[in-house]
Amino acid sequence: HYLQDLQQAGVATVPSVFAEPGAAATQALSDFLAGDCDEFVIKPSVGAGSKEAARYHRDDFDRAKSHLQRLLEQGRSVLMQPYLARVDSHGETSLIYFDGIFSHAIRKGPLLARAADPTGGLFAPEAITARQPAPAERQIADQVIAALAADRRFQALTPLLYVRIDLLSADDGTPRLLELETTEPSLFFNFSAGAAERFVAALKQRMHR
Repeated sequence: HYLQDLQQAGVATVPSVFAEPGAAATQALSDFLAGDCDEFVIKPSVGAGSKEAARYHRDDFDRAKSHLQRLLEQGRSVLMQPYLARVDSHGETSLIYFDGIFSHAIRKGPLLARAADPTGGLFAPEAITARQPAPAERQIADQVIAALAADRRFQALTPLLYVRIDLLSADDGTPRLLELETTEPSLFFNFSAGAAERFVAALKQRMHR
C-alpha cells in the first residue's frame, strides 16, 4: 500500500481506499461511497496496465459490487478511488526518471469509458503523445523520488534505475500521484529523442560503480 506510505511522507495522492480479501463487498463499497464522489474506479491494487480496472457511477452499485466481490474472492487486494474528471480533458501525465534524474514525459488520454466492463486485456486502447510536464507536475514527481530515497526500505536501492510516475489533475488543477511504477513499466522511449540513449548511459554508469 505504497500510496498510503507516500501520502504520509507528504506526497499528494489520489484518495485511495483498500478492500482486502475476506472483506464484505457490499459493506466495503458502501463505506467508500459514504465519501463525496459520484464516479469512481475499482481495480486490483497489484496489477498490470489497466487490466481489471473499471469506472463506475454510484448508481451502478450492483455492477461495481459484483466486480469488487469477484476480485476479493480471487484473494486480491482491491483499490477504490474517486474518478478525477479532469482526466477526460487533460489526460494523465507520466514522468520517467533514469537513475533519479528526469528524462521525459508523455500524456495518456482517458482510458476508462463510463459504464464499460472491466478491462479484459493488459491495456485499454491508449492515445499517447509526448508532453512537457508542468512545473507543479515536476515538483510532485521530484518529491516522490526524494521520498523513495528517504525511505529506509529503499535506501540500498535508490536511486532506482528507472521509475515511472503517473499523475492526474484534481478538480482544482493540482497534480496527484495515481501510480508509482517501478517493476518493468512501459518507458515510452519512442516519444522522446535520446531517451533510449539516456537509459543506456544510466545503465552503464551502474555497471561501473
